[in-house]
Amino acid sequence: MTQPVVVLVGPPGSGKSTVGRALAERLGVGFRDTDADIEALAGKPIPEIFIDEGEPHFRELEVRAVRAAAEGHGGVLALGGGAVMAEATRELLRELPVVFLEVPLGDAVKRVGLDAPRPLLAVNPRARWRELMEARRPLYLEVATAVVDTADRTPEQVADAVLEALELKTPHD
Repeated sequence: MTQPVVVLVGPPGSGKSTVGRALAERLGVGFRDTDADIEALAGKPIPEIFIDEGEPHFRELEVRAVRAAAEGHGGVLALGGGAVMAEATRELLRELPVVFLEVPLGDAVKRVGLDAPRPLLAVNPRARWRELMEARRPLYLEVATAVVDTADRTPEQVADAVLEALELKTPHD
């Protein structure tokens, strides 16, 4: 069983995909995003899954996608913002190097944009983001090996902080 060298968790707008790609490049490994895996599996974008089949179906797909990636991907793995809501996923993550990318609301809004197709942020995105964070933050912290604050940092600076937090060496070190 191959395991990820880094798993990134955090809310929408925390930079999981962008930082994940930068980390993968620096570490000389592959990058995988479970949201992309779910879209490939379902054959449609995540907002359409929510509309057509509902959130419970999406969450089932998400648990399967996270398990497959956690057990078969040896690179950097980015999870969808709500993946930590499932107990099965949190159990899987307990044995892996997980970094919670913490982001202030203002930065998340700038990065995500208020018109982005994110089903759980569709109505009153700022208030909904706060509600999601109240529910999810304790779960992000529960699974995290390290927490990296992304405020006022470029993706490259965040990637450096992740490498430092996990004491990972790049091929150039």
